[in-house]
Amino acid sequence: MNQEFFSNLKCRECGRLYPKKAIHVCEFDFGPLEAAYDYDKIKRHISRKSIESGPHSMWRYRELLPVDGNPTVGVQVGYTPLVKADRLARAIGVKDVYVKNDTVNYPTLSFKDRVVSVALSRARELNFQIVACASTGNLANSVAANAASAGLKSYVLIPADLEQNKVLNSLVYGTNVIGIKGPYDQVNRLCSEIAGKYGWGFVNVNLRPYYAEGSKTMGFEILEQLGWKIPKHTIVCMASGSLLTKIAKAYTESIQVGLVDETPFHIHGAQATGCSPISTAFKNGTDLIKPVAKPQTIAKSLSIGTPADGYYAVNTMRQTGGSCEDVTDEEIIDGIKLLAETEGIFAETAGGVTVATARKLVSLGKIPTHEGLVLCITGHGLKTSEAVANHLGHPRIIQPSLREFDELISSEAAAAA
Repeated sequence: MNQEFFSNLKCRECGRLYPKKAIHVCEFDFGPLEAAYDYDKIKRHISRKSIESGPHSMWRYRELLPVDGNPTVGVQVGYTPLVKADRLARAIGVKDVYVKNDTVNYPTLSFKDRVVSVALSRARELNFQIVACASTGNLANSVAANAASAGLKSYVLIPADLEQNKVLNSLVYGTNVIGIKGPYDQVNRLCSEIAGKYGWGFVNVNLRPYYAEGSKTMGFEILEQLGWKIPKHTIVCMASGSLLTKIAKAYTESIQVGLVDETPFHIHGAQATGCSPISTAFKNGTDLIKPVAKPQTIAKSLSIGTPADGYYAVNTMRQTGGSCEDVTDEEIIDGIKLLAETEGIFAETAGGVTVATARKLVSLGKIPTHEGLVLCITGHGLKTSEAVANHLGHPRIIQPSLREFDELISSEAAAAA
């Protein structure tokens, strides 16, 4: 059914059309390829009502996703909560805050399940038997889990110094985990060579045009959960920069097919100071991304020194009138704690980057205090618990004695007085 909507791959630079194969680069100008759709047909077919009667997953927006048939991998992914975060709003000093909470995404507790669901569904349509990825952690977890559920053999290549919780959360699914001695960019280069030699389906290499489109579903859900309205401000953490560009694409596509009214919106980017090539370029007034050779930050999931979509992220922020900031490791930890203590949501380090950047943008006057914003929180804190383990104190130990408990409470009351 989707075949009539998803028509081709298209170069983002020159506009040349390509067949819907496992290719990702234009042979004329080396521009990245992305999925192209027949929006006129989609507009005649899709409606708010048809979406609302669809599955309670990201696949309720199937007409705007690059698969030919019904999804076969990750059919339960997505449709995560949009939380009205009043206590967080008061803490950072703005009218309204909503948290798009992908810490509870199925099955691996990060937004990467969205992109992998699309990539592996398409990989099956293209008859791949082995799938793989280069990853800073969350993508490895998702490829491993979703490939296992689909009966596909998988390989995940990661930096050798990745957080152990993320390594464990890949190994448990029986995937082939390969640690590479070097930063993510070296892992990614090796994966490109492997994809060329072995012909495997690498979700973020030769399957990238399909994979990247899965990120749009976070944007579609935000619109629907806000009552089919575009938020004034959306803050998105950036590694490659793809998620930010695809959320903006979700908003513009929804306008194009008549799901929402056209209203101004601003997309803001968030990075860690220890790996901030996109933020640095934006603040320097250029779209030339200077690579970061050796990222130094606790936000390892954002540690991509040569971001594939950095140029497009910078231009998306500029075109929407957005802004960009980066935050230190100390600010990241404070952001994690603030979200947890105000809203009961434990985010990984990338979420700490988003919250800390929101607070910074408000304090700098780049987001007016009388306007609302949406924070895209992309993964669960249990994945990066070691980053905050030494910043949370320790449990107080007493004997099973009411007297000792009374003494503890009394000492706390005295300290607070």
